[in-house]
Amino acid sequence: RARHPGPPDGGWGWMIVAGCFLVTICTRAVTRCISIFFVEFQAYFGQDYARTAWIHSIVDCATMLCAPLGSLISNHVSCQVGIMLGGLLASAGLILSSFATSLEHLYLSLGILTGLGFALCYSPAIAMVGKYFNKRKALAYGIAMSGSGIGTFILAPVVQLLIEQFSWRGALLILGGFVLNLCVCGALMRPIALKEDRKTAPEFPEQDYVPKAQKRDLKRMSVCSPLIKAWSHECLCYCSWKEYDFLLMPGFMVLAVSVLFMAYGCSPLFVYLVPYALSVGVSHHQAAFLMSILGVVDIIGNITFGWLTDRRCLKKHRHFCYLFAVGMDGLCCLFLPVLKNFPLLAPFSFTFGYFDGAYVTLIPVVTADVVGTSSLSSALGVVYFLHAIPYLVSPPVAGWLVDTTGSYTASFLLCGFSMIFSSMLLCFARLAKKIKRTHLRSLTNDTGTKQHIWTNGAIAYSVTAELDQKDVEFLAVDTNSYSNR
Repeated sequence: RARHPGPPDGGWGWMIVAGCFLVTICTRAVTRCISIFFVEFQAYFGQDYARTAWIHSIVDCATMLCAPLGSLISNHVSCQVGIMLGGLLASAGLILSSFATSLEHLYLSLGILTGLGFALCYSPAIAMVGKYFNKRKALAYGIAMSGSGIGTFILAPVVQLLIEQFSWRGALLILGGFVLNLCVCGALMRPIALKEDRKTAPEFPEQDYVPKAQKRDLKRMSVCSPLIKAWSHECLCYCSWKEYDFLLMPGFMVLAVSVLFMAYGCSPLFVYLVPYALSVGVSHHQAAFLMSILGVVDIIGNITFGWLTDRRCLKKHRHFCYLFAVGMDGLCCLFLPVLKNFPLLAPFSFTFGYFDGAYVTLIPVVTADVVGTSSLSSALGVVYFLHAIPYLVSPPVAGWLVDTTGSYTASFLLCGFSMIFSSMLLCFARLAKKIKRTHLRSLTNDTGTKQHIWTNGAIAYSVTAELDQKDVEFLAVDTNSYSNR
């Protein structure tokens, strides 16, 4: 394992970016293209919108629900092992799906098994990029996450062609072989040890603390001795707590709640864009081309927003760039029900795809800004885990609304308002934090406060005031290291 004082911002890091790029193609792009099978599944099995939508929901839910498992394997076994194992499971799920005889079969194979495989690959690959890059982190993530867009652009028409030539069964079988490339991606993920990772490692007891008699016993497989049991339990609890202590950060709590609403709003569109386009008279090839447009513009959003938010003028405002992108996607969803033909739907795909790529790129960047690099893998596992329930619920709910109302209007409006609320929640939280800082600074100026700004954005301050001719110091203490300001 290579040891570095800090992220190298280059070198083998670009191979990590390439590997993550391929991972996003094989996971997120393939998941998006499952919506192209929607009409085929509905016609073949003779089911309604809601029941058929469960397939896509379970894939997305399993991918996000099991994201912490992917982080756990990456942290305690190996990122390479986790991604290779995920590739095998995802490929097996797609191949078994090609033999499906019922929707329930697809729920298990295409939904749970393939989703579990994607979960073991997705968050560890993204976290590895954050370990190799610091100064150019947003750009690196922009390139890596653009695999979702370029994969959708290429795979959408290819999947439609495969369905026409080999039926949906043959298309799923070929996709199963394609997803095996995840094993190649896993081989590229060379581990790296950073200085800050060693700082968070637990202190292990020295051999001097163990009596000589016990040293001889330890060499003879004395793994089950009470001393080793107690020591192992203590270290395990310490490691587990250190990995997830970010859950108590107020900034992370607000981000987590906003992610729930954002995930609810974005998922149904990828399921129902093609069926909606077909319902308003767009041809099958044009409907698939809408997904291609969305995918290729997604790439532009990934890279341009990644590059822009690495600039000095915007680097401090990544949160606002993220919430702006989420809010714009919400507005796009609100206007979708009035778009009734291909010339109007094409600009929609362009706009929605651009801002979708923008905020997808910024999710790991914003998460890293909140929790730090050392906890990024675990934090991303939790963030993607929070996507699970909205991804599971929102497509069937949208399908139920379509079945009940006979139109897509209510479904798309609900998605739009959900994403706008997510954006507004983050905005109000940031404004409240800024007002609190301003208030504390004014208090500092009035009372001669010595103030410190912590790296996670919290403020530690000590106020010195005169009370009965004595100096009383009030000290608010937060966690993490800090810098005087």
